[in-house]
Amino acid sequence: MNDLAVGTLFRAIRIRRGKRQEDVAEAAGVSRWWVSRVEHGHLGGLPLDRLRALADVLEIRLELVASWRGADGARIVNERHSRMHELVAARLAAMPGWEYATEVTFSEWGERGVIDIMAWHAASRTLLVIELKTEIPDPAGLVAQVDRYRRLAGEVGRARGWNPLVVATWVLVAESDLNRGQLARHQVVLRNAFPLDGRFLRRWLRDPAACGDARGGGGGQVGSPGAGAGAGGGGARAGAGGRRGVSGLSFLADATRGSTTGRLGPTKRVRGRRTSSGGPETLTSDQPTTHKRGNRAPTGGPSASVASRPAAGLG
Repeated sequence: MNDLAVGTLFRAIRIRRGKRQEDVAEAAGVSRWWVSRVEHGHLGGLPLDRLRALADVLEIRLELVASWRGADGARIVNERHSRMHELVAARLAAMPGWEYATEVTFSEWGERGVIDIMAWHAASRTLLVIELKTEIPDPAGLVAQVDRYRRLAGEVGRARGWNPLVVATWVLVAESDLNRGQLARHQVVLRNAFPLDGRFLRRWLRDPAACGDARGGGGGQVGSPGAGAGAGGGGARAGAGGRRGVSGLSFLADATRGSTTGRLGPTKRVRGRRTSSGGPETLTSDQPTTHKRGNRAPTGGPSASVASRPAAGLG
């Protein structure tokens, strides 16, 4: 940022609008001395909130752009998200019966957005919406976002020739102590919306029809095998297209090196992680990790709070 150029612009806009320094200072709730310092390009030591207040009075938009070694900051941040795309897409490509699309844009009923991954299982007519998160800064916002995708996914899928009977939603979060802590702090909200975990997802991906449309938490399972005939008619309604798909949240770990972030795994280096030869077991992990010194995660910590719950919800 060129301080002198910023100051020159502030002064030019103030004069153009016919305002004195006293007028701008009073409207922004600061002293005239601060206005003079800005206009002379002396921004060092100026609190950012005061600079923003002066900019608001003059209707000037301030944009702070951060870069690292000449690279755009957004590219550095998005690299981790892109790595998650690669991992999940590779697993879906290896799963029989599944096809998928990434970065699916939609505009339905005035609502617009981008779905990270949509996957289609033709044999069971199941549409899977996957939301990828490197962090969970706003749990309530995440719930609302995924619910919106679920409502619109049917129309979005039909535009691609996928006519679903079931719409399932899954949130995959990058494995880290910070994210597990967020889940532990907001587990009532998050597990109510996403009751299932990675252990169920691994089974469900192999054959969605065989696992049924389990919906964990509260009242147990809806539309699961054996719950249709003679069990309140839930299975009969499912045939009419009213079935609800699975909904869950689990963690995605990657021990592969070579990217800027190194990996998507925990913030501390771990060992003893189970691997699989191409099977879906490697897609997610909801088990407590063993740290480098061999000490297990503390009882009651974020990892334990997830692993101790049954696969179908809060238990």
